[in-house]
Amino acid sequence: MLVYPCGLDVSSRSLSFLAARLREHRRRIKSRWRRLPAGRQALLVLAHLRNGTTYAQLAAGFGVGTSTVYRYIGEAVDLLAALAPTLDEAVRAASTKAYVLLDGTLLPIDRIAADRPFYSGKHKKHGMNVQVIADPFGRLLWASPALPGAVHDVRAAREHGIIDALDQAHIPCWADKGYQGARGTVRVPYRGRWETLSAGQQAVNRSQSKIRALVEQAMATLKNWRLLRKLRCSTTRITSFVQAVLTLHHASSTAG
Repeated sequence: MLVYPCGLDVSSRSLSFLAARLREHRRRIKSRWRRLPAGRQALLVLAHLRNGTTYAQLAAGFGVGTSTVYRYIGEAVDLLAALAPTLDEAVRAASTKAYVLLDGTLLPIDRIAADRPFYSGKHKKHGMNVQVIADPFGRLLWASPALPGAVHDVRAAREHGIIDALDQAHIPCWADKGYQGARGTVRVPYRGRWETLSAGQQAVNRSQSKIRALVEQAMATLKNWRLLRKLRCSTTRITSFVQAVLTLHHASSTAG
């Protein structure tokens, strides 16, 4: 396999943050020797998450075995996932905002037609449902654990406790029609065909659509990590990858 230099569009703060966590972990478990130093392991993991670089490609590029790459990535992802903000922490951060935006996204996976629980009728593909909370400027605040793609958005939001948490904190929330019946502080557009809505209802729906459009920026933030655009790992590991990306995002955006 040929090896060539390649750029990685990730903040140096993300690399420094992950390398520091890996060094702390190595000291904690008293790991005496590794094929790669913590900084190189961090770079390897970021290349996998950001570019979706395969284990075989990483093994060739970093001069290690594929099993070593697998262990390095698993170790780092678990460390990052453990540091991801909880829903309660996200709600506390959201309490300082005028309102939040709530939406769901489907992370595509490589499954066959027989895997019905993972098939999303809305998106016409297999995937995992992830709920996203963003601030009024479209900045990503929180991403939920992953559920099978067949789970509808409002059901997913209820299962994660998002609706109750926002309601108890009295935080207004804007969401799309997929959250009809959510109640609490969740505000959704009026249902019905456009021509059957009153002028006032049409004006409300237009206004809500403009507000909710900003949540796409949070979705883009998540999916800029190319691994999440087509996941080929076990579905039991997807939540850890999402939480790892969330941790890196916050580390990059909040570091001084």
